[in-house]
Amino acid sequence: MSYTTSILLEGVIKALVIVGVVQTLAAFEVWLERKVSAWIQNRVGPNRVGPIGLLQPFADVVKLFMKEDVVPKAADKFFHRLAPVLSLAIATMVYAVIPYSHYIAAGEHTILGLTFTLPRDIYLGIAPNVNIGVLFILAMTSIGVYGITLAGWSSNNKYSLLGGLRSAAQMISYELAMGVSLIGVVLISESLSINEIVITQQGGIWQWNLWLQPVGFIIFLVSAFAETNRAPFDLPEAEPELVGGFNTEYSGMKFGMFFLAEYANMATASAFIVLMYFGGWALPFPAEWLGLQEGSIPLALAQLLSFTAKVLVFLFFFVWVRWSVPRFRYDQLMHLGWKVLLPLAIVNLLVTAIVLAFIRL
Repeated sequence: MSYTTSILLEGVIKALVIVGVVQTLAAFEVWLERKVSAWIQNRVGPNRVGPIGLLQPFADVVKLFMKEDVVPKAADKFFHRLAPVLSLAIATMVYAVIPYSHYIAAGEHTILGLTFTLPRDIYLGIAPNVNIGVLFILAMTSIGVYGITLAGWSSNNKYSLLGGLRSAAQMISYELAMGVSLIGVVLISESLSINEIVITQQGGIWQWNLWLQPVGFIIFLVSAFAETNRAPFDLPEAEPELVGGFNTEYSGMKFGMFFLAEYANMATASAFIVLMYFGGWALPFPAEWLGLQEGSIPLALAQLLSFTAKVLVFLFFFVWVRWSVPRFRYDQLMHLGWKVLLPLAIVNLLVTAIVLAFIRL
């Protein structure tokens, strides 16, 4: 097998594994959302299907598959079908550049008594060393709004159209603040590669960008809620005034695809926050404390566990906020994005640039 073929085969295998993990994680997030909301509201939550209700999301998927797929007579059928596919595809594509741990070095490795040789360094991720990883994620999340906008327009329903327009306006308002807040992290690490940004945060909890960019982190966190259409910024759905917003005219598995896309985006936002501000796969203490060699499989597994634990904490936080904070009014949403977060992000960027200029003189 040639080198190019082996690289392509490795990429395909990684992609299939990651897509499966993302979809499984989305199902877990549905269970987590229902359990946490039940806990907050002093209820029990799903507890019938599977142990502690863990199989309830899969039962819901089966139910959605069995439901009738209704398409409004006046809808644009092509774009009505395309919208949920586009949303889910873009939500999944983002994971191509996310690093889940550092590399596993080439050479001999022994695990569980089995010895094997790796011909080259292996990274846990499809393309984690892409030198424009930050730009790729921002670009993909920006395109994701097209799925919601197309769904709203193609349904030929006034509530759906208003939801789609709200989503577009929301994206424009918060994408600017989100992008500007990230520039501070890029200036500190001097790289757009996500892996390089994580490497600069190695060495312990005090090396994390959270301490160097606290204002940028808060701006990014708030913008992430708006970008993922999660409460308190779920105005594109807003049941009290828009029935169901952009997905009003969707049923069956098309509705389920929007559902999966939302939870995949929530996991993406959590992973991106962890990578940019909380050390990513880096351990919260120096790796030397574990006595593990750089590039070894045990260290890579420890880094993967560290990354997963951090992401789960933010997933819980996303769910917690949804069931604790009331929805913003639309004018409050726009005011916060344009008159508070964007100016604050620009000031944060200027201060960061000035401080770094003096330090590096």
